[in-house]
Amino acid sequence: MDASTIAGLKPDLDAFLERFADCFTRRDTRTHLTTYVGGQLSNVKRKNVEAMALEAGVPVRTLQEFLSQHRWDEDAVRERLLQIVRDEHAHEHSIGIIDETSDDKKGVKTPGVQRQHLGCSGKHDNGIVTVHLAYAADDFHCLLDGELFLPQSWSDDRPRCREAGIPEDMVYRPKSEIALELCDRSRAHGVNFAWLTFDEWYGAKPAVLHGLDARDQSFVGETHCRFVAWTEEPSVTSRPFRKNGRGRSRRTPRTTANSPKPRYLEELVHHKRVFTDQSWETWRIKDGEKGPIVWEVKHASIWVRDENDLPVGPWRLILCRNATNVAEVKYFISNAPPETPLSILLLVAFSRWRVERCFQDDKGEVGLDHYEGRRYIGLKRHLILSAVSLLFLSRVNQQLRGEKPGLDRLPGSHSDVRPRTIALA
Repeated sequence: MDASTIAGLKPDLDAFLERFADCFTRRDTRTHLTTYVGGQLSNVKRKNVEAMALEAGVPVRTLQEFLSQHRWDEDAVRERLLQIVRDEHAHEHSIGIIDETSDDKKGVKTPGVQRQHLGCSGKHDNGIVTVHLAYAADDFHCLLDGELFLPQSWSDDRPRCREAGIPEDMVYRPKSEIALELCDRSRAHGVNFAWLTFDEWYGAKPAVLHGLDARDQSFVGETHCRFVAWTEEPSVTSRPFRKNGRGRSRRTPRTTANSPKPRYLEELVHHKRVFTDQSWETWRIKDGEKGPIVWEVKHASIWVRDENDLPVGPWRLILCRNATNVAEVKYFISNAPPETPLSILLLVAFSRWRVERCFQDDKGEVGLDHYEGRRYIGLKRHLILSAVSLLFLSRVNQQLRGEKPGLDRLPGSHSDVRPRTIALA
């Protein structure tokens, strides 16, 4: 949006931010919310506190204190955001998307900063990583929540954590655990997802897959080719046995000795007849800038291992290869019921671009990656306010687009010669 469009939206922005007024006990503190969000939606190139304060004509220190020192309820702001999405953007085909993003940082004081793999640069560098949960429904998408990934080196150095204002109970947790917590937090405030999806890093983590399944959350997520599973359900026995033939007998459930061993997914699709005997189905995923995006698909039931090495399933393995580059292969795994149409599974599987667009807009338009503070509370509030700004931006964009065909349109009948269609972009 250009400057004139943004200026014309000020009454709408004021009305939108008024919905968060009760999260602030003081009126003067509440006015800084408008300054901060207005700065994020402005045409200021670098949207750090200093630049936004100067653009708004307020003291830089005042806006810095608003973010890291003033008393206001940032958790209540996040909860209000979730309530707005719950009440005004609910959809029967809603999709939650787990992903992470990173920001490179030069110093050593930003909470969580260290040398680690940064997706923003594609290499190991000095920076921070935050885990996020996005929401997509029809032609609308936004970020719901986000949390800092605290590396082990920080968690073990409590004096450093205290200097950065990191709470004592905030310790290292795997990103997979953070992701599940974000899902739980959203669901606790009434934001439910028909589906969840994620990339192969999260899809290769049994804790994520089994955690979502235990929560009765349907998912279709990408996983790694070295993930192991069975294409036939192995037999399980609870007959007593003695380890190494000695000691007291046990009744621990286990797969029987003659059961097949689980194998890597890449082996299953190349050697198991349930895949090799299938013909590739051609599906048009959506229209890209250079024309239709088409993938070829095979799918079959699989059983995956739980934490006790016992089979769980039947789940679905969906093998996809790029029709224009057959060397590009993706493996998707889903706990959906067997009768779920493949069109729906593919729609969810290929929806990750929605969170990538959220990150693109939140960084390019709002300034998600422009935080330069040294306090955890400031970073936490910045993540929440950036999500608020993006929510307003997404709502405005949806209104400006008007009524258009939904992005989650399911396929009609097609000839076997033509690619089946799952979505129109």
